[in-house]
Amino acid sequence: MATVRYIVNSVEESVDFYTTLLGFSVTEQWGPAMAIVTRGALSLWLAGPRASAARPMPDGRQPQPGGWARIVIETEDIDSTAQALREAGARFRNDIISGPGGKQVIVDDPSGNAIELFQPA
Repeated sequence: MATVRYIVNSVEESVDFYTTLLGFSVTEQWGPAMAIVTRGALSLWLAGPRASAARPMPDGRQPQPGGWARIVIETEDIDSTAQALREAGARFRNDIISGPGGKQVIVDDPSGNAIELFQPA
């Protein structure tokens, strides 16, 4: 199983997004501080502002959501998955593109963390 941690602005909003729109299940949740959601072999740790992972680093840098590192979620129908996310108000970084391995698009979670939806060729 792979484990990824995302810093999020709101644990509740993120849990709702991942479970309702992307098929994750809640494994554990500690109030508004942190939750663990899973999908297949992926364990995604959602760390809110109250989580220890959100504390400043010794040099003063503050962990925050966003960036370009991302999880990849495979889908059998990228068009309908993207449409459901659009209808729910999700923000996309690009349009669906095709390459030799399949189709992909990048969507942000509610905190601005990148998710790549991928449909194999």
